[in-house]
Formats: sequence, C-alpha cells, structure tokens
Amino acid sequence: MGKYKAKIGLEMHCEISETKTKVFSSAKNEYTEQANSNIRPVDMAFPGVLPVVNKEAVRMALMASMALKCKQPAYMYFERKNYYYPDLPKGFQLTQETKPIPVGIYGEVTFECNGEEKRVRINNLHLEEDAASLDHYDDYSTIDYNRAGVPLLELVTEPDITSAEEAVAFLEHMRSVYQYLGISEADSKKGQVRCDVNVSIMDENLDENDPHNWGTKIEVKNVNSFGGVRDAIKYEIKRQTKLKENNEYDTMEQQTRRWDEESGTTIYMRSKVDAIDYKYFVEPNIPKFKISSEWLEEIKSSIPRLAYDRKKEYMTKYGLSDYDASILVKQKDISDYFEETVSLGCDAKQVANWTNGMILNYLNSKEISITEFFLNPSMLKELIDLINSKTISSKQGKEVFAKVLEKQKSPQEIVKSEGMMQITDTSELDQIIDEVIRENPEQVASYDPERPKILDYFIGQIMKKTRGKANPATASQLMKEKLNDLRK
Repeated sequence: MGKYKAKIGLEMHCEISETKTKVFSSAKNEYTEQANSNIRPVDMAFPGVLPVVNKEAVRMALMASMALKCKQPAYMYFERKNYYYPDLPKGFQLTQETKPIPVGIYGEVTFECNGEEKRVRINNLHLEEDAASLDHYDDYSTIDYNRAGVPLLELVTEPDITSAEEAVAFLEHMRSVYQYLGISEADSKKGQVRCDVNVSIMDENLDENDPHNWGTKIEVKNVNSFGGVRDAIKYEIKRQTKLKENNEYDTMEQQTRRWDEESGTTIYMRSKVDAIDYKYFVEPNIPKFKISSEWLEEIKSSIPRLAYDRKKEYMTKYGLSDYDASILVKQKDISDYFEETVSLGCDAKQVANWTNGMILNYLNSKEISITEFFLNPSMLKELIDLINSKTISSKQGKEVFAKVLEKQKSPQEIVKSEGMMQITDTSELDQIIDEVIRENPEQVASYDPERPKILDYFIGQIMKKTRGKANPATASQLMKEKLNDLRK
C-alpha cells in the first residue's frame, strides 16, 4: 500500500440453515433450486397474518453470540427497518438494531492469519430475516421467495482489519465457527454467506487512534464470495490511494458501492445513508420477551470446542504440526472422527497421517463426507493395530484400506480372507531364505557386510517369493545372519 494504511470493517451475513422452518413462518428452511416452493402466507405478507418467532433460531443466535464472547440481552426485541425492500412482500425487513442489546454486543474474535494471531472486536450480532433473491435480465427480472424469511445472522465488526488477507482469514474463521456450532453450512455457493465491506485509508505516519485522521468510509454491498471480498478490498484500497494522491480523497462523499465481478471494480450506487434514516421502530406484532438466565446457561453448556481451540490442543497435547492440525480442524466432522479414533487408544500422529492422507484423498475423489465413509473410527484402529503388531506391513495396510472400501468388510476380515498376514515365523522364513541363497550364488559371493546394498536385492527376492507377506525387519535380520555365516 505504500505510504497509506487501511482500516476495514465487515458486516457478515450468514443464514441459519439448520432450523426446520423460517424465522417468522412455518415455511421450510431448506435449500432448493425449485423457485417459490418454500413459502407460506406470512412470507408473502397476506392480510391478517402475524409473525411467530422461531425459538430455535433465537437459541442458535444466542449461542453464536456466546461463542464470540458477546454480552447477551435480558429481553428480546424485533424492529422494522422501515425503508423500502423490493424483495420482501411487506416492503420492510424485520431485524434488531436500536435496542441496547440485540442477540449480542461487544465481543471479540481471535483468529490466525499467515501464522500470526489476530483479534477483531465485535460491535454487535443480530438476528433478522433474509430477503428474496432477484435475478435481473435484459428486459425483465424474476424473484424467488424461498429465501425470504430465512433466519439471518448479521455480524458487525469494529474496523480492526488492516488487509484483504486478514479479512478473508476472519471470514474463514467465522464460517468454521458457524459450522462447528451447528448453526449453518455457511456455504457461499448456496447464497448462505454474503458480506458488506467498509474501507477507508489514512496516511501511514498518522495516529490511527484519532478518528479525525481516517478518511471517508466507503461501503461495498453484497459481496457474495470470500474471493470477492479479497478482490473488492484490494481494488478499493488501490482506488482510494489514487484519489488521495490526486488530492481528491478529502472531498469524496461517504458512499455505498457494489462489487462487479466481471469488471473487477466497485461501482457507485448512492451516497451513504446513516442508520438514523432507516427509521427503525419496534415491531408491534412481536411483543418483547424475557431471556431467562437458566436458558442462557443451558445454551452456554451446549457450545462445543471450536476449531481454534482444537487446533491448539492438537499441537500441544499430541505434538501435531501446525499443518496437520489445521487440516484436521477445517471440518468439524473430520475433527470429530480424529478425536474418536484417538480416544480408542490410537497414536494421534498415526491417526492424523491416515486421516489427512488416505482418508481425505478418498473422500475428495468420491465427493462424499466423512459421515458417509464406510471405514469408521473402530475400523481405522483395527487397521492401525494390524500394522503396529506387524500382522501386516505398512504397504499392505494401504492395500487393506482399499479393499475394505471396495468390499465393505472390516480390516480383520480382509486380512483373513485375502491371506495377507505377514510371515513372522522364523522357521518358515529360514526355508525361503535358503531357497533364495541357492538360487543366487553370484550375489551371495559378492556380499560384503561393509557394503550391504546387495542385501536389498535379497530382501526383494524374499518378498517376491512370499508375495509381500514376509516381515521385512525379520527377513533382513535372518538374511544378514545367514550371509555372514557363509563368509566364515
């Protein structure tokens, strides 16, 4: 950025996808490509219908606010954001804003970016309803009301982010939080995550704690992907820097822009409207209701360990690398699979190697989740035990893994039915070694203990005769002893 630094705040909108119904109606809350199939009279604002608050959506919203170390409310309010919404039939949105506490205020998020620990303060977290989705064509538009009324969490940060990379790292961390809490898939491909980005710049040598030193805040609305957030921030910093250098920055009005993916630019929409112009007032059809301390304690006790905490534990308790721990905690189901296998008595590093290697490769190639995976934690322990006990070799372990998935049988069953158990019986190996020695007199004559490379040849012959069943360590030791005896 040269001689300027950026101040970035995010407004992250994430649909609560794990409730059965929408936030104020009994319509199904599920993703479907069949337009206008998940709607009810409340969603369409028919005369005489009244909203009913989804308690499960409120519970999930409160749980998210606790995970973000926010303060929770004593009473729950909803309000009308009373400016025109063309994508909501009633013309306004039900949200939370002006009351002292929505579902949470004044929290903090700790996350990692490029190996460094970062902290972002949370201004507030509130629950609202999503709007319908509009598609615009050359001479007409279509509207799909399936999304209208879906419970939506809006997370508003303080402007503590300083780069596009930090912004994306924060969003990826928050997606993980929502997934671990069981609140949302947080899938941007399904339109479940969207962001508004606020960007301003200032001279690098000025005090950033003085608000007068910061430039005009620019809001970029409805960025629909994390890559889009990164590119929009980089573009805005570059654009504002150019204005600063041309002495046009200080006279620029506060404004709202949109991100245009095709051109890779932000485009002016309107001058920025302050919150007071939205004309919030309490929703008269939803009476305020008390949030009991008992319910809050119940919700708090249900919060699982999140990815950030699990990663630190995997590195300190099990000695895993930053890389391995990061992969394991990326998806909660994978992390749960790892922990369950370790709890059965397996070495954590071995489980991590199998999970991050063979298992994830298989899941990705088949495009399935770990919950659909045939080889469960008990079977993985079985496979690891077979290798550790030298019943099968590491190489055979990979073959057993493939056959378990192919034939849908346990590792023990595969090893028995395929006759794959290693030969560790020294008397049986002695006979095979004698055969190898008889068949390779020239190699035997050239054997030199100081240059044991020829030993690899003999081990290869033993493996060939036993079809890979000989225990390599035992076979090597016996062969060395035989060859040394022949030299005496």
